[in-house]
Amino acid sequence: MDDSKKRRLSEFSKTIRYWILRSTTEAGSGHPTSALSSVELMVTLLFGGLFRADLSNPNNPNNDRLIFSKGHAAPLLYALYTLAGAIEEKELLTLRKMGSRLEGHPAKDLPFVEAPTGSLGQGLSVGVGLALNAKLLDELPYRTYVLLGDSEMSEGSVWEAIQLAAHYKLNNLVGVIDVNRLGQRGETMYGHDISAYAERLSAFGWRAIPIDDGHDLAKVFHAYHEALTEAEKPTAIIAKTLKGKGVSFTENKEGWHGKALSVAEFDSAEKELGPIDVSARGALGKPQSILPKLQKGQPEKPLTELPSYKVGDRISVRRAYGVALVRIGFRNPKVIALDAEVKNSTFAQTFEEYFPKRYFEMYIAEQNMVGIALGLSLRGKIPFVSTFAAFFTRTHDQLRMLQYANANVKFAGSFAGVSINTDGPSQMGLEDIALFRGLLGSIVLYPSDAVSCEKLIEKAIEHPGIVYLRVTRNDTPVIYGEDEQFQIGKCKILKSSENDSVTVIAAGITLHETLAAYEQLKKQGIFIRVVDLYSIKPIDIETLTRCARETKAFITVEDHYPEGGIGEAVRSALFNQKVPIHSLAVTKQPTSGTMEELLDYEDISKRAIVEKTLELLST
Repeated sequence: MDDSKKRRLSEFSKTIRYWILRSTTEAGSGHPTSALSSVELMVTLLFGGLFRADLSNPNNPNNDRLIFSKGHAAPLLYALYTLAGAIEEKELLTLRKMGSRLEGHPAKDLPFVEAPTGSLGQGLSVGVGLALNAKLLDELPYRTYVLLGDSEMSEGSVWEAIQLAAHYKLNNLVGVIDVNRLGQRGETMYGHDISAYAERLSAFGWRAIPIDDGHDLAKVFHAYHEALTEAEKPTAIIAKTLKGKGVSFTENKEGWHGKALSVAEFDSAEKELGPIDVSARGALGKPQSILPKLQKGQPEKPLTELPSYKVGDRISVRRAYGVALVRIGFRNPKVIALDAEVKNSTFAQTFEEYFPKRYFEMYIAEQNMVGIALGLSLRGKIPFVSTFAAFFTRTHDQLRMLQYANANVKFAGSFAGVSINTDGPSQMGLEDIALFRGLLGSIVLYPSDAVSCEKLIEKAIEHPGIVYLRVTRNDTPVIYGEDEQFQIGKCKILKSSENDSVTVIAAGITLHETLAAYEQLKKQGIFIRVVDLYSIKPIDIETLTRCARETKAFITVEDHYPEGGIGEAVRSALFNQKVPIHSLAVTKQPTSGTMEELLDYEDISKRAIVEKTLELLST
């Protein structure tokens, strides 16, 4: 680095520090000291001729990507884009105010924010998704940089991402670890021992570049240049820094985490910084102009091998899921499949057989899988993420952040409910409907046969957002013809008459139990209305209201815990109706057994539906 560039970056760093302190003081809150420690690391990257991006077009496919996994350093991010001329200084002073794009942690309101962050430990996974897209899908030269704090290096999801990045040899990914020693309540696990991080990252297959002074612009610049030469591995720049750098009374001091300076303290800090050029502006490097590679839809096997379905065939919905993905993948080259080492159970392997370059194995690292799916989604792909329904529960935090990212990701949970039989409760997804129903704007679908699975996957593709499909394990009869149509937010009445006494609402495996109960009751001259609630969220209020007017009572039947499931969804939809609603759900602690034994044990079987119907009619 020549002296003139070093002087320019040094002046930029002072201006950035001033804006960090001024904006957080104006807000009366924030994390100025956490932002101050990363200043030279980010100023050098963005304004040292390394980072290439056209800020007039944030979605330019050739732009380098920057993620602040260390989301509480948001004042630094906003100050950087102010220096780049993308944010006006007056807007910078709206930090954390109602209606401002500059939220307390990075959010998608600001077009330069790749993904919302702030729940620590997630940014690197998203970065892996962005880097995978560049290297193995679009084949573009952009690089992805992720700023991480040393505190979040304790998160298991970070190490999941580190493993996957090494496995896929993502030499276009650079993690920048700000080792400022101090967390929220005191010293971090390794303090300023940057060698501890370097040894671990090297052991995981990364190139580790330690910097003993992360505020030395020349050393930081040299580290980035070293990273750009790496041809085989992801790179970690591990920089020793000082929290609160640049202000004597906060620098490397405890007790300042998440604490803004008072007006008097800001005045004192401003004097320490010396003359500030608030008119200074820096330019980013220009990105290349290369078109993304179009992923061809042509499969590597002929589509004539795929099955068709007719009413009465017995086939599991999970097997139909894999077939449906192939058909969709042929028509839509943006469809990508990810799985967590259970592809032969979820049947994601069917997609891999036809489109191996569009399938990514995530191994048993479900949290990372969701974060990577977000990264792929941000670059226009449509990821289908599959694993056992039970294991999505460990990804709740990642899913929670997805809802703030405008993510277009589809999820398929297999092995749902007690009907999976002898594997036992550790493998039984019994909370998954509640989990996905609780996400803002999510869609929850529950196909009951192969045809409805395929048709609902088509609808999931059309919907630009989070969609969850609950996918049954066991073979069940096909009940719909291939011409049957399905819509999100609707349901289907499979059995009805003018003599219906009770409406029974079910989905998935319990729909087949309900149909069997219908046949048994019909022999006794008793008619029930059977509703396939394949769309749990949104729910078909209009049809359910009509059923409430025309029958005496509702019975909901679900292979799920009562909390947050079908019964609660129906009650919420019909809160202003007087119809009594009785729920059959999993209420006992499950155990191993056959499907028939477990459905009966939990009182969600044909027998239980018949008995509940007779009980209601006798009162």
